[in-house]
Amino acid sequence: MNSKLRVIAPGATLGVFGGGQLGRMFTHAAQRLGYRVIVFTDEIDSPAGQVAQETIQADYLDPDAVRKFAERVEVITLEFENIALDAVARAAEITLVRPGVRVLSVAQHRLNEKRTLQDAGFPVTPFYEIRASEDISPAAEQLGWPMVLKTVNWGYDGKGQRKVANANEARDAIELLGPEPLIAEKWISYIAEVSVIVARTATGATSVFPMFTNSHSNHILDVTTCPADPSLQLVAAKAESIALSVADSLQLEGVLCVEFFVCEGGELMINEIAPRTHNSGHLTMEACRTSQFEQQVRAICNLPLGDTSLIQPAAMANLLGDVWGSGSPHFERALQSPATYLHLYGKNGPRPGRKMGHLTKLSSTAANASSEVIAMREAIRSSEGKLF
Repeated sequence: MNSKLRVIAPGATLGVFGGGQLGRMFTHAAQRLGYRVIVFTDEIDSPAGQVAQETIQADYLDPDAVRKFAERVEVITLEFENIALDAVARAAEITLVRPGVRVLSVAQHRLNEKRTLQDAGFPVTPFYEIRASEDISPAAEQLGWPMVLKTVNWGYDGKGQRKVANANEARDAIELLGPEPLIAEKWISYIAEVSVIVARTATGATSVFPMFTNSHSNHILDVTTCPADPSLQLVAAKAESIALSVADSLQLEGVLCVEFFVCEGGELMINEIAPRTHNSGHLTMEACRTSQFEQQVRAICNLPLGDTSLIQPAAMANLLGDVWGSGSPHFERALQSPATYLHLYGKNGPRPGRKMGHLTKLSSTAANASSEVIAMREAIRSSEGKLF
């Protein structure tokens, strides 16, 4: 059998590029299935490294460290997409890496991502390449004001982007975000932000999770609910179909999150993609028959993909460092409520905007779960004054 198509059975050793909370939850899922996990990260005391069987702490551009890592595992997956392409390519010379360089090169570069998806016929937010101040005028003619200027690499959670309302603001943003090429995107007036997580194996088998509805605060995901509001049910089937088609188009091996804007009339526009598990999918650990993390394990190992159906309506609320105030949150206040699940990521030093954990609540409806999980987050917040 083609080695690419073989099943990597439980008992094998899996590798993870990246040491954050997504790698931590992947490691837990892999270990439950009987796999060993080695994490490669440039962080000291990383969330994933705390729970893996072994951690290699080295620079991603250290060729010897990457080679030794790749030689010890049967497949490597990604915990986040901002991994040096050279490291992924070097590892792929020795062992399987899922997803690989091609998918990663698309997702790492906003212009490449937009062009690749647009060329494949998928709906994306209108965009324009900005290489100098002279590009502002034609960009505005095409996109209108306001628009959003973004770096093409390394942006997440609102970092590396600026909304601009006129040419002067755009020039200031270019000075702030440059000097590398930027991407200008049309400012979209949407009625909802949603995401869909899909999985695909090397054999071409696919599965899709129910669509999630997301709300953000300061550009960081705040609350996710599932299932979608009844007004979005028709949109959900379309979004799930598009996400599956994107996975096939990219020949994905692993999991992929596709984030959409829902516009008036139900029009969908892809905002961005992430070739990994995603913050919006955390509620799948309790709300779905198979979590996104177990599905990632199954996908990269060519195991049968799990049942993604929803067991019960749910909502997830991020716990940022702000919740800590000047002391430890009162977690017991949330845990005394039935069908409430606390996940902490093992991070030290809470600070504003830093993702420290999340709460998930199951309830009779997604709306109820959302209001309940938000109330619980407020109830656990430290009331001893502000730390920051």
